[in-house]
Amino acid sequence: MDVELYVYDLSQGLARQMSLSFLGTHIDAVYHTALVFGGIEYFFGAGIQQTYPGATHHGRPMEIIPLGRTDLPLDTVLEYLDSLKQIYTIESYDLFTHNCNNFTNDFAMFLLGKGIPDHITSLPQTVLNTPFGQMLKPQLDSAMRGITQAPVAPTAVPTHHQPTSVNGHSSMRIGQVIGASGLTTGQVHQVTTLKKLETLLTSARNSCAVIFFTSATCPPCKLVYPAYDELAAEAGDKAVLIKVDLSEAYEIGSKYQVRATPTFLSYLRGEKENEWVGANEGQLRGNVRMLIQMAHPPHPHNNLRLRTLQRRHKPVTYSKIPPLEKLIAKMGARGSDPAVSALKDFICTRGASGASSAPLPSLPTITAFMVQSIETVAPDSLFPDIDLLRCALVDQRVSGYLASEHSNSTVSKIFTKTNMLSEACPYSLRIVTLQLACNLFTSPILATQLLQDGELCTKLLQLVTSSLLDTAHPPVRVAAASLAFNIAACNHLRRLEEREDVLKESAQVELIACLLETLTNENESKDCVRGLLTAIGLLVYGAPRQGELVELCNALDAKGTVEAEKSFSDDLKDLVLEVEQVLA
Repeated sequence: MDVELYVYDLSQGLARQMSLSFLGTHIDAVYHTALVFGGIEYFFGAGIQQTYPGATHHGRPMEIIPLGRTDLPLDTVLEYLDSLKQIYTIESYDLFTHNCNNFTNDFAMFLLGKGIPDHITSLPQTVLNTPFGQMLKPQLDSAMRGITQAPVAPTAVPTHHQPTSVNGHSSMRIGQVIGASGLTTGQVHQVTTLKKLETLLTSARNSCAVIFFTSATCPPCKLVYPAYDELAAEAGDKAVLIKVDLSEAYEIGSKYQVRATPTFLSYLRGEKENEWVGANEGQLRGNVRMLIQMAHPPHPHNNLRLRTLQRRHKPVTYSKIPPLEKLIAKMGARGSDPAVSALKDFICTRGASGASSAPLPSLPTITAFMVQSIETVAPDSLFPDIDLLRCALVDQRVSGYLASEHSNSTVSKIFTKTNMLSEACPYSLRIVTLQLACNLFTSPILATQLLQDGELCTKLLQLVTSSLLDTAHPPVRVAAASLAFNIAACNHLRRLEEREDVLKESAQVELIACLLETLTNENESKDCVRGLLTAIGLLVYGAPRQGELVELCNALDAKGTVEAEKSFSDDLKDLVLEVEQVLA
């Protein structure tokens, strides 16, 4: 997709005419910017807003700047945009420190690996540096809010590509998502051709489908239309619900020889399962729900009451900021690099005032510096660089940017460096690499990439397993257990929401074998044992009962290993009991 920057002048030319006499310095415009791609204009004002290009109350842009092209998938882009909504809220808007230009700069950084022109982002500071700018800041901010935070006219709001997240997908309305087959799920499919009907039935050959035969001259049929629509939304991607109007679909009517309407046919895994006639809403709801239950029998674990394992877990992160001056001093001459100064300022501002007051530095410059350090700096001296990046990664904008890098190059190089050193890896480098890896899970996009990308996942698992088996350093095992928990929790969430794993079964088998071995030998840290137990429980919870993971757990007597931890700490007894239940 081509990405363009729309530049507006909120002063409508007055800034150019009056700024010198009013502020003592010349400015060309009071800039408002928006990003345009895919036929939609995105900007920040009353929260993150969107409209058709050029359709805001600001009128026509004074300038349109082509920024480049992004090849990122639209779903990924919209998921990142959703994450920005936590930072760019209507309440957080500030004309000088947290405005539309900060938003477009951050968004462009993710899409293209570069921000917007500096003369736009630096304008607020230019004004504040003037004698009257600082004095008039509150009045200017208040006066401009009616302009900067005006709503978009309903007729200018696009009806497509809405960045509304449903189970991780962008969608047009709640209940409708694009399934793996490329078909829209969560809605009734209106069919008039035999070819389309056969395509839909084929897509449901491993699940279930219902055909509702109706006609334009059937008043009873219309009585159950709302219920059928509700059932489709309720089913989501578990079932394909089809409606055939026989007054239009002559070819289908000829094949199926339906004698009355409404008639319903249900299919289970490609075979006809049931047929019934009549507009009985209760019968319709009962038959469809029973069909879905037959196609997707509930997992036995769903009937258990597990306070810990059945909830959605936030990732463990390491957000503590060390004394930055001392940390940078350990970098020697590298500490004077502009990238280090920019990263330090960002971390300090964010730590003091929050993400909404911390504009992003040039992330491409920072990652280039990090890659150079990884390639040239001795292992004993590398940990300050990694630790500095670790501090920044608690911000989703930073971790999200790393997700947009080709082949996740910065993350990949960090993992490769630590893994290549193996047992010779300095303690300081290994511990900060583990903590950095935990912070990568602040971005749902990057977390998914870490587990889906075969090469990157292999490097991540190597880092986890080698660190879990480090018998000399308890803090390393604790950090590795936290990382294992993050991996398991990410997979657990996908399993709950999408009914599929993001982590391959072979990787789960490798990880749980190491977790069980570590649990057997861990006798020092309660935090480590808690992380190990929870990770094991989340990996097993909802796993296929006949799969390799459960078979391995049975072969290794995982339940016995877990049961032995009852005596470790009274605080862990409830967790041990939950994990025992899913291993039973």
